[in-house]
Parts: sequence; C-alpha cells; structure tokens
Amino acid sequence: MSRRLLIVLTATLIARTTFATTQPSPRDSASILAMIDRAPEGARVLVPPGQYSGHLHIGKTVSLDGGGLVTIDGGADGTVVEISAPGVTFSGFTVRGSGTRVEREPAGIRATAPGVTIEDCVLEDVLFGIDLKGAANSRVQRNTISGKDLEPGRRGDGIRLWWSPDCTVQDNRVSGSRDMVFWYSENLTVRRNEVTHSRYGLHFMYSHSTTLTGNVLRYNSVGIYLMYSNNITLTGNTLISNRGSSGYGIGLKDCDNIVLQSNALLANRVGAYIDNSPSSVGSTGIVRDNFIAYNEIGILLTPNTHDNVISGNGFIENEEQAGVHGRGDLTLNRFSHQGRGNYWSDYAGFDQDADGIGDLEYRAASLFESLLAREPSLRLLVHSPAQQAIEFTARALPEMRPDPKFIDPSPLMKPPSVEVTALLSSSPRGMALSAAGLLLAGAGALSLFGRSPRLPHPAAIAGRESR
Repeated sequence: MSRRLLIVLTATLIARTTFATTQPSPRDSASILAMIDRAPEGARVLVPPGQYSGHLHIGKTVSLDGGGLVTIDGGADGTVVEISAPGVTFSGFTVRGSGTRVEREPAGIRATAPGVTIEDCVLEDVLFGIDLKGAANSRVQRNTISGKDLEPGRRGDGIRLWWSPDCTVQDNRVSGSRDMVFWYSENLTVRRNEVTHSRYGLHFMYSHSTTLTGNVLRYNSVGIYLMYSNNITLTGNTLISNRGSSGYGIGLKDCDNIVLQSNALLANRVGAYIDNSPSSVGSTGIVRDNFIAYNEIGILLTPNTHDNVISGNGFIENEEQAGVHGRGDLTLNRFSHQGRGNYWSDYAGFDQDADGIGDLEYRAASLFESLLAREPSLRLLVHSPAQQAIEFTARALPEMRPDPKFIDPSPLMKPPSVEVTALLSSSPRGMALSAAGLLLAGAGALSLFGRSPRLPHPAAIAGRESR
C-alpha cells in the first residue's frame, strides 16, 4: 500500500470517527418516557444530554429537567410534547419540529392539566409554541419561542392560554408568531415578556382582572390589544414601531375599568386606540402619566367613546396629537384631573406663575386635522407646504377655524418621566434606541416657556427595521 493511499484512508477514518463523535444518532423519545415510567410520582427526572426524536407524552406528575442540553425533535409532525398530568415541571429543553396543519393546531408544548410549569425552554420551528388548555395555576417563564417561516396568516400563536385562570406568564421572548393570546382566562400576571415581528404582541379576549407590567412589544402589527376584557391594568410597558395596517401600540375595544399608566408608546402608527371603552354605565377608563411620542397619531378615539380621564401624559411630536376615528369630537372624555392636564409639545402658552400649569388652555382645533378626519388620504400632505398653507388660512380667517375636538384646561409644562424598558439592549440598534429614549425622557427638563425641543425621530437614529 502506497504512503499516499495510507494517508487518505487514515484521514477518512478520522473524519468518520469525528463525525460520529460530534453528531450522534438521535435517540427515540420513548427512552425519556421509560425514565418517567420508572420514576416515582413527584420525582425529578434528569434527562441525559443529547437529541431525541419523536413525540413525548407526560402523563405522570414529575419534574423533567433537560439541563439545557436536551433536544426533542417532532419531525414536522403533530404536537411534540404533551403534558396531561397536574403539577408537572418541564424545564431546560429545546423543542422543535411540530407539524404544520393549522386545523390540528400542532404545538411545541401543550399542557391540559393545572399547576404545570414550563420554563427555560427553547422552541424552534413550531406552529403553535406553548399552548395551555384548562391549565389553571400554571407558570410559563423564561422561554424563547420562534415560529415557522410562514406567511403571517398561516402562523400559530407563540403562547396561548385557553380557559386557564390564575396563571403567570413572564420573561418569555417570542418572535415570528401570530399572537400571544389569552382566551377566557382571568386573574393573570403577564410581565416582562418581549414579542417581536408578530401580528398581535399580546391579545386578550374575555380575560378579566389581569395585570400587564414591563412587557416589550416591538415591530408587530399591533402591540397590545384588549377586547371584551375588564379590570385590567397596564403599567410600565414599552411599545415601539408597531406599524401594521392598524398599527396600534395599545388598542382597547369594549373594555371596562382599564388603567393605562406609565407606559412608553413610541413611533407606532397609533399610540393608543380606544373604541367604546369603557362600554358600561358607571365605568371609567384611566389614561395617565404615559409617554406618547413620535406616533402618526398619539391617541385615537371613536366618537362614541366616553368617560375616559386622560391626564398627566406627555404628547410629544406626534404627527397628530389626538384624533377622532371618523367625524365628531372627544368632549365626552376629560383631558385633565384635579387641575392637572397633559403635556403637549405644540402648546404655545406660558406659565407666568411657574406652577407647572399653562396659563392658557390647550385647544385641539386644527383645520388640517379636521379635513384629515374626513379624508384620510390627506395624510400624504403631513409636514408639506400644503398643510402649512391650510393652517395659515385658518389662523388668518377665524370663520374657517373648526370647533375644537377637545380642550385641555390645565396643560402641563413638562412631560412625565417614563422608563423605556425595550431599549435595554447591547445591540447597536438597542443602544441607538436607548439614546433616543434618554432624549425623550429628558424632554421635560429642556422644555422652556411651553416650547419642546426638536428631538430626532427614533427611526432616524436607529434606522427602520425591515418587516
């Protein structure tokens, strides 16, 4: 045997040996099921590292731990992991490869029993991500979920709760899904989740008595949308560049007793949209101390919307600060509370007694905005000489001035300070947006005699995300 041939054969053997060492054949997930069957009820089962193929059904109350080193691949067929026993903990796994037939709703992980904990998992290439049905008192936390590469209309939900009250959903990261949706599930805690490049970031239907805190919704069609859900508080959430066909940062429809407080709504098509909320007699909506900046429309309400108290908010450099969805006005709502109104970056009044309240009321009576409500296509003329000409005409000819959409009797001279949680990122984009956030937070300190600083638009700083 020649020396050259010997070298080639040796190299081939080494390559095959290395491949066999680094790329072991997947084991069948039935081996995990065998470990569960041998374990006593309530035991902790540590699954050996490696790749496992097939589906896993957990029908016994155990704590199953993959240690971050176990992958279960469903082979693009059906639901990968199903949990039907109460009190199961499933943690530290990578789950991938669900089916794609949406009528069967295949998921990465589905739980149909109460008291389940799903944590520290990575879900990849799954139609539905984590699906809870009848799983009250469960926890879904610290999971990373990415959907299949499909058109938005064919995607499944990243996280879905159906008839699962008293659950906690926190510290999850979801991208490329349809919605993170909550149906008929009350008394939820939803906090510090991040949803990007999806349809609705957080979507509530008939789910009452819930708190949403510190969530980050970026680059979705809609950030947070609440429908027919009452007694919900949204605090400290950050909504950036949600710019789909509706493009709401926060949307409310037929909801009672909603509190929006200390949220940051930046560069959305519409910062906050309110449709017939509150819808019941004696109910009140509270919109206070939010930072609403650089949206096409800061806050948009339907004409039949009433009994909202809108105060302490900072409306900064929105193309339209507050609008009516259709003809009408917003006089059935109050734009101040206990002598405290809102900060408006286009307010031209003064504060001679230095009490922090403008001496003149803020009147939303723009002729161009009045025309825009009747003919939305005129939005193409925003910031154009045509808009300026129309507004000049209204100032020169008082008889052409429209009635105000609303009046803020106590405009603030400084905006609120709101933490922008979405911008705590080490990426160049995140750092650029962080700089924009700091500029926004400092706007109040720089404002003088009712004039706000001309700050750069966040999109100009960070660049637009391709959708």
